[in-house]
Amino acid sequence: MNRLIVAAVVFSLMAVAGPSPGQNASEPGAVKDLPSVELPPELDRVLRDYERAWRAGDAVALASLFAQDGFVLQSNRPPIRGREEILAEYKGLKGSPLQLRALAFSSEDTIAFIIGGYDSDDHGDIGKFTLTLRRSPGKPWLIYSDMENMNSAPQRRPPAD
Repeated sequence: MNRLIVAAVVFSLMAVAGPSPGQNASEPGAVKDLPSVELPPELDRVLRDYERAWRAGDAVALASLFAQDGFVLQSNRPPIRGREEILAEYKGLKGSPLQLRALAFSSEDTIAFIIGGYDSDDHGDIGKFTLTLRRSPGKPWLIYSDMENMNSAPQRRPPAD
């Protein structure tokens, strides 16, 4: 059953991740203010611990939220796998504001996911994320994959003359 859930989550993410080659990508539309959902405490703890570690620039605390073989999947970057590689990626992280909110979630026994939005300045979501979580029975949830991307393309600088 767990593999079926993982397969469904992965397929769903692939389906909504973006246009495949050959499709026309439309311009981003107006941001829709999707409502937040309340998470069970054990899932909410993951988001609040992530926020605290990010704000403090604490790479060790951030990496400890991930499974030993977890992934970080950022826009325009190759995948990062494994807690040690994640720690190396976040070394030198400067603390900055971060607010995470859940838009949807599901959990069952040892696997869960959270779909959400994030911002850094209380002006609405600037990006979105999916967290795939897993745990051993009776243990805390750990992040297996953290996939995020911005709601709009980064602003390009004009070429220097």
